[in-house]
Amino acid sequence: MDKIDALLSEITSHLEEGGVVPYLGPGVLDLVPGGSPVPNSPEALVKRLVAKSSVPFKIRGNLTAAAQYIENFKHRKTLVGHMSEAFAAEVPPTVLHEYLTRIVRKPLLIVDAWYDNAMATALQSRNLWGQLQGVSQSEHFGTWVHYFRPNGMQADPFEADTWDTLLYKPLGSIAPAKNFLVSDTDFVEVLTEIDIQTPIPDIVQQLRAGRHFLFLGCRFRTQLERTFARQIMKRSSDTHWAVLPGELSRNEARFLEEQNIRRIDMPLDEFVRLLAGEEQAEKMAVAV
Repeated sequence: MDKIDALLSEITSHLEEGGVVPYLGPGVLDLVPGGSPVPNSPEALVKRLVAKSSVPFKIRGNLTAAAQYIENFKHRKTLVGHMSEAFAAEVPPTVLHEYLTRIVRKPLLIVDAWYDNAMATALQSRNLWGQLQGVSQSEHFGTWVHYFRPNGMQADPFEADTWDTLLYKPLGSIAPAKNFLVSDTDFVEVLTEIDIQTPIPDIVQQLRAGRHFLFLGCRFRTQLERTFARQIMKRSSDTHWAVLPGELSRNEARFLEEQNIRRIDMPLDEFVRLLAGEEQAEKMAVAV
């Protein structure tokens, strides 16, 4: 326990100094009291999609391939409609989302690599913040990112320089404009350019410099998950953390070593209880 206490002290110290970029994955939705009302993993999402449109059996478990099939044979609008329906339910911010809104160091960069709107809802309590969303080339050719004010209105990129908090949604989000990167084509377009950082907003590249990343609710089992994490954290600090309970795949273990990510092997809800402090831990216990 002393080791965990020391690690938490190190992380919270960096958070308070503005030296950490929280990187949220779909597993964060496991913290929603009573269970998430929207898909909380790629596996859960692809089940939703194939329940709406039939796809070949061999790709029924592959999210990006199933999405591509629906896009090809049912039209892009059908795919967006399925995604919008899957994430239509209101997701209440969790203790973790609320904790992150209380970090006062500015500017704060939060990366949220899933399609729900819980983090944006929690950020409504802050004054100057905005959202940066990855957009599909199929719908917005030549544009990689759209910027949004708290009221959902689209903003000019230069406005991001004035925001105290930037929420970066590299895969898009249900709100405010239903932008989704989910099909093979969506990701091929991004991955073709991501190594030279073109799809990653300049302001994100600036704010990540010298900062540590804290991965919460993320897995790194697929090449896509690892590539996005690697490229978004590029040219940042040389030390990071990831809460990763359970058995690691060989690729995950190799990725952690390659990126110098220190693994925290404990359930996410337990880590959040410790991170958020006694007051929030009590709220979390009551909610559960």
